Formats: sequence, structure tokens, C-alpha cells
Amino acid sequence: MIQAETSRRDISSEDWQGRSSSGTVRGSARRTVAALPKPPLEEGDLRYRSIWISDIHLGTRGSQADALLDFLKYTESDRLYLVGDIVDGWRLKKSWYWPQAHNDVVQKVLRKARKGTEVIYITGNHDEGLRDFAGHFFGGVLVTNEAVHQMADGRRFLVVHGDAFDAVVKHARWLAFLGDHAYNAALAVNRLVNVARRRLGYSYWSLSAYLKHKVKNAVEFISRFEDAVAHECAERGLDGVICGHIHHAEMRTMNGVLYCNDGDWVESCTALVEHIDGRLEIIHWLEMTERYELVGKTAPAPADPVTA
Repeated sequence: MIQAETSRRDISSEDWQGRSSSGTVRGSARRTVAALPKPPLEEGDLRYRSIWISDIHLGTRGSQADALLDFLKYTESDRLYLVGDIVDGWRLKKSWYWPQAHNDVVQKVLRKARKGTEVIYITGNHDEGLRDFAGHFFGGVLVTNEAVHQMADGRRFLVVHGDAFDAVVKHARWLAFLGDHAYNAALAVNRLVNVARRRLGYSYWSLSAYLKHKVKNAVEFISRFEDAVAHECAERGLDGVICGHIHHAEMRTMNGVLYCNDGDWVESCTALVEHIDGRLEIIHWLEMTERYELVGKTAPAPADPVTA
């Protein structure tokens, strides 16, 4: 049982108004925030009881490792869950891509483990090679296929990546690999779009997230996935479930079960956090960085050329 501690700074993204329904900042709100002086945010200022992050996909050009490194710098927690697809073994098998920022993320996680943070690595489908090592520690990090987390208020949550509830991954792996190729192609286009947006002074925008919300089949897939995960949780007599896999951050009650998805660090840069009192919240990191002046912020790595 983790002992609750007093937060150094309790900053809640729920208190920030001016966000559109898709989770992006409205243009007028962004201009207002930019015009005001930003309060400084020091390393470790954001203190939580537990943090869940997933779908980082280190080893791919789409991974926003610099943003994640900042998140890890400015947050501290008693327990850190890495909820699968942290390293993308599928892509690394085809071509090696491992810039310094990706190595820095790994080192930062290992440093947290050495300093006393309990780090639990939940395996996913893109890092499924680690599933044979479930129950082992590597650099102070426990590898496991799933876990049950008890909140400060006593609620018990299943923590699992979620690919076991994806019929495509489970029964048609060839289609999953094909979908992975299409997804990476969309990310390549997205990088070009966001280079232009940055030059025009606009914030990051996710093409694939937009398509997921607009395409009927994608919406239906997400709904079926959420239903399946929540049903499994209810069958086990647990209060909720925390997962990743579908790159869609959400928190809502389904048939008496609290379904939580912590999102990803390819498109949305989101995390799920547990406050000291057991309250759960989804953090949209890119939005938070618009509100605060990050002291010692990581300099962004040069953009990689986009190739076909």
C-alpha cells in the first residue's frame, strides 16, 4: 500500500477552461494564454501518487520523446506504470532508429527507479518480446503482463495494455501489421503538416486522431474495444481498468466500471495520473506546457527528414 504524501504543487488540467471538445485549445484562448506571463514550473513540481503512460513507441520517428522527457522531468510519483508499447519492436526489426532522445527517456525512467520510484512495465503487442520475461526485474523495473493497482481510496483497477481485447491483433496479425504500415504513413504526412503549422504559429495537430473521430468504422472499433475491456474488468470484480493500445485517452464509467485509457506519446502526449487522495485525471501535456514556463526545458531535437 503506497503512503499518500503532500503534493508539492497540485495543478489540475481540469481547472483550465477554454478547451474545445476535441481536447485542443481554442484559438482565442491560446492567444490569451500566450499573452499572459507564464508561472515557472521547476523540475519535479508536479507530484502524484501514481502515473500511467503507454504507447511511446520508442524506435520510431513518430515518438514524441522530447515531450515525454519533459513530462518525466517535471513530474514525480510513488509509482510509475509503463502500460505497453514503450519500445516498438515491430519497427526496430525492420530498420534501426534510435536517436539520443529515445535513449534519454530510457535513462530517465531507470534513474527514477534507482531513486525509489516503483516502476512497473506492462508488456504490449509492439514489445511482446518481453512477455517471456514477466516477473523479472531489469534495472529495478518490474516486467509483467498485467497488474492490479489499489487507489488511495481503496478502489482496485486492472492495469493492462489492451491488445488482448483487440480482435485484429488477436486473430488477424497480418492485418494488424498492415494497419501499422498505414498508421506510420499517416504519421509521416502528419509531420509535414505540423512543420507548416509551427511556421504559422499554430500548435500540434494530430491527423490520425482527427480521422479516428471522423471515420465510422474507427469509432465503432474503439467502442467495441472499450466494451470488451470493461466487461473483463467487471468479470474479475474490480472497480476499474487502465489501459492503452488504441491511442485514445478517455475516462468514463461503463456499466459500473470506470474505464481509463491513458492515451499515447505519438499523437496526443497524454498520461493518466492519480492524485494523493485517489482522484484520477488525464493530463494533456502539450496543453499544460502552454500554461507554464518550463525551467530547464529539453531543447527539441532537429526534425527528421520525411521519407516515403
